[in-house]
Amino acid sequence: MKAMLLAAGRGERMRPLTDDCPKPLLKVRGRPLIVWHLLNLAKAGITDIVINHAHLGHMIEDALGDGSQFGVHIQYSAETSALETAGGIAKALPLIGDDPFVVVSADIYIPHFDFKECLNTLEDSDPWGNPHPADQRDIAWLYMVKNPSFHPGGDFSMTLMGLSNEGTPRHTFANVGVYRPEMFASIRPGDYAKLGPLLREYIDAGRIGGELYRGEWHNLGTPDQLHALNAPLTFKR
Repeated sequence: MKAMLLAAGRGERMRPLTDDCPKPLLKVRGRPLIVWHLLNLAKAGITDIVINHAHLGHMIEDALGDGSQFGVHIQYSAETSALETAGGIAKALPLIGDDPFVVVSADIYIPHFDFKECLNTLEDSDPWGNPHPADQRDIAWLYMVKNPSFHPGGDFSMTLMGLSNEGTPRHTFANVGVYRPEMFASIRPGDYAKLGPLLREYIDAGRIGGELYRGEWHNLGTPDQLHALNAPLTFKR
């Protein structure tokens, strides 16, 4: 299995920090955000990584190189201007191949996530070895988290059959998912395309599953959030 790290965003809300540093290179607890992912992917044996970039992308390539220092092999998908999530994935598909792959937003902080959990999420056959019809099998698997304060309404609800656009309780998409390449086949390489509409379409078709992740997770949006994570730990006596 390969992985793609999404690193093309401008990080507007994190300005002025992102004026001269790509958001994925901002440090949390002594390590750039994107490096946390590289090390955790390598730990899970997922070592072929594709990284897309746009804003200050040369700095990302300079910092990470070919990935050997982190035990991985990195290829880059450069975008002249950010193509949004689905557009960036579609452009990078020639580097990814034909098998399911993990996608992670490079600017989230999820330090204890075990990427081994992703390896068997999209099965081609049922427990008895019978192949699922290609047009009916799950096309994606999303990891959800409890709703953060800045997104109290959540994104999707979870049922026994998968994710739903309707119903409660709702949870927030953690920006970690596993996808089949054919999910993005309708997007021409180089086109701008958001992921949300595509997710809702396939959720309505009953083809996206998911689960709740209960570990530490932060979607860093502002310098204050970053400073709070980097503040020295204090203990009450």
